[in-house]
Amino acid sequence: MEPMDLFSNYDVLGAFWVTVQLTVYSAVGALVWGTVLAVMRVGPVPITRGFAAAYVTIFRNTPLTILVLFASLGLASTLGITLASAESTTSIAESTFRLAVLAFVVYTATFVCEAIRSGVNTVPVGQSEAARALGMGFGRVLATIVLPQAFRSIISPLASILIALTKNTTVAAVIGVGEAALLMSEMVENESDVLFLVFALFALGFVILTLPTGLLLGWVARRLEVRR
Repeated sequence: MEPMDLFSNYDVLGAFWVTVQLTVYSAVGALVWGTVLAVMRVGPVPITRGFAAAYVTIFRNTPLTILVLFASLGLASTLGITLASAESTTSIAESTFRLAVLAFVVYTATFVCEAIRSGVNTVPVGQSEAARALGMGFGRVLATIVLPQAFRSIISPLASILIALTKNTTVAAVIGVGEAALLMSEMVENESDVLFLVFALFALGFVILTLPTGLLLGWVARRLEVRR
């Protein structure tokens, strides 16, 4: 079988497009939730600091597969939380996709939180003290002085997290999300005579997705690097 036959018989591009969507939605959600967790961890309120620390410790050390399965079996099957309209003709596919995104956000946000917290620690304490001496509150100091510098110093770690997230999307196949890994499993079963070609095709696909991301964000990190 020729490579083009695989493209004509299977929707390879469509599967990778689902992978891209999973990555983008999960990355945005993880960045937002991870930032909130980081603010809690460096904040002055003991309860929020304890919550964020416990959250990061628990979910960072929980296997992603368990979180994805819990989202599907625990939330959807047991509690009836489907995240999709029951009237939709594609409600099952929409629900599994959104539940997978939720699991990825819950998991990836812990790594984003720790990256941001490490970036906050690189900001000289004197800058925050000077801002507070001028009458600025904690929230304003964090938003205008600390976080902008922290984000500039952690672009490379965030790039690594994004690349890891892209590869982690393959876990969504365990609950039937029609992304690249699920299609690869189907092709392995049906095209056993060209296994090397199938594996090479999907390996190349993930390289195409992750390599430009790493190169682009690496360039951005060098351009925006904070000079101490």
